[in-house]
Amino acid sequence: MFATKQGLVKKTALSAYSNVRSGGIIAINIEKGDELLSVRVTDGTRQIFIGTHLGQGIRFAEKDVRSTGRDTTGVWGIDLKKEGDYVVEMEVVEEHGHLLTVTEKGYGKRSEASEYRFQARGGSGVINIRVTEKNGPVAGIKSVTDADQLLLITQSGMLIRIKVRDIRETGRAAQGVKLINLEEGDSVVAVAKLAEPEDGDEEPQATLPVPDAPDGGTQGPRPKGAGESTPFLEDEE
Repeated sequence: MFATKQGLVKKTALSAYSNVRSGGIIAINIEKGDELLSVRVTDGTRQIFIGTHLGQGIRFAEKDVRSTGRDTTGVWGIDLKKEGDYVVEMEVVEEHGHLLTVTEKGYGKRSEASEYRFQARGGSGVINIRVTEKNGPVAGIKSVTDADQLLLITQSGMLIRIKVRDIRETGRAAQGVKLINLEEGDSVVAVAKLAEPEDGDEEPQATLPVPDAPDGGTQGPRPKGAGESTPFLEDEE
């Protein structure tokens, strides 16, 4: 399942990508002014959630998207009604799973997926998070469980690790709680789930892209003692 920044989705069988040439093959046609944003492996029966920069979200059944070939553009997954809005993330969700939304100004909100009523794909969705001047637009969205941990990275290169279970569950349209203190002018730019630790590992690890890093550099596993999660500072409904 593919999703683009302008709200298109496309589903194609993995078998269509079985014979990849050395120079690559077309995975999806992208219209001028659009770009590929997210790709997820599904089994044809899952639920899809799409969340936007200005706080909208839509949940629909994967079966609403018919399977097409590689060299196709796709169909509308969400209708972006607000000027300047765009898709931030597409996630595969469970009925009783949770969605964690993080904003650019360091706020976060965890809500049960069932809070988002089912809609036909291509609708404008419902409020995912109440975006205000205080919390800022959406920077990232992840499908999570209580056992998950997240890494947040800021534009200036600060990194913090957060346990999902420490973020209390709230309603769908809440503003969220503060997850990280930011210096003036800084903002959250990336959110990643940590992989489950292998046997014998002390803690889970993740790799994140570093904004503006030369040659596509990455931020490796969190150094010992750096970026420890802190108590959340403020609770806003």
